[in-house]
Amino acid sequence: MSAAVGASRRGHVRPWLHSAWKWAVQTARLCCGVPDYDVYVQHLKRHHPERAIPSYEAFFRERQAARYRGTGGRCC
Repeated sequence: MSAAVGASRRGHVRPWLHSAWKWAVQTARLCCGVPDYDVYVQHLKRHHPERAIPSYEAFFRERQAARYRGTGGRCC
């Protein structure tokens, strides 16, 4: 295999590996009851553009409170 073909194949693997890693991290967080902040921000921008985007710390505190008071905290 030539060096150019090897480099081309590695270029295609890295984005896939990055996506798989992000998915695995998101899944692990959801299993522990901690939603992904980036997904939450995308959701707010898409479905609730009028709402202010909270800091990660505020998001985490709100999610923890929702988890332990049993409301689930779903908006949609």
